[in-house]
Amino acid sequence: MTHKIAFIAIALLAGLSAPFAPASAEPAPAHPPLVVCYPGGPVNENDANAAMASMLRVVERVGRWPANSLSSLFTAKAAECRKLLEEKKPGFMIVSLGLYLEQRARHNLVPLVQPRIKGATSERYRVVVQQGKYPTLEELKGKALGGTVLEEPDFIGKIVFAGKYQPASFFDLKPSRQAIRALRSLDSGELDAAILNEQQFAGLASLHMKSPVEAVFTSEEIPLMGMVADTKATTAEDRARFAQALTGMCADPEGKKLCDLFGVDAFVPAEQSRIAPMIELWDKGK
Repeated sequence: MTHKIAFIAIALLAGLSAPFAPASAEPAPAHPPLVVCYPGGPVNENDANAAMASMLRVVERVGRWPANSLSSLFTAKAAECRKLLEEKKPGFMIVSLGLYLEQRARHNLVPLVQPRIKGATSERYRVVVQQGKYPTLEELKGKALGGTVLEEPDFIGKIVFAGKYQPASFFDLKPSRQAIRALRSLDSGELDAAILNEQQFAGLASLHMKSPVEAVFTSEEIPLMGMVADTKATTAEDRARFAQALTGMCADPEGKKLCDLFGVDAFVPAEQSRIAPMIELWDKGK
């Protein structure tokens, strides 16, 4: 299954579909690096940083920052992300919703913008099984569950399952770096189920699986997460400026090419009313 990196929603997607020119060697950035966290993903660090460099060059021009003054650091490991947040103390970050909820109090995080993809700023997660094999989620207790999103089991338990199931105790977890690998294992019977995000589920139609699959669980709508900021490490003016640059990106001629390439309709102000219930669910699960 092939997925695209939506550069601002890099924590949401599952792969790389196009090459990027490497960032050029220029004067040292004037700002702390933007930290990008994509837990569980198969994305190569160099490819991810090159993708972010392409985005940041446009953001600099749209936001009128000096050329090459913005840089990024990427990781696909949740533990490494926590370490980067502690050591680099970035003002701006692109993180998964789970990491935002986990780290928001410690790092004074506030959401700035979200991607809108195919008209939506939210997604659903699904647990899929071979058709007819397990009629309900309850029948998967103790069974093998795979998927890329299992890098963040607390997020899956508190938000995706809304506190009703704790992945580590309910399932036999088999995390994967690639959704296609988990789905092949499901098709062969090595896995009993796979948990997929919206993009991964939509990609099922392109696979040639021997056994048809069906969803035995579908989550409520969960907001897509994009750019967040540390309110103590940034000024209100800088946050507004960065948000304005991102929301104007897809209207910029060069920015539109990137948006079109990665299937992003636009970047829009974060919907606090949609994020607030996620915070409530997360805190309830403590």
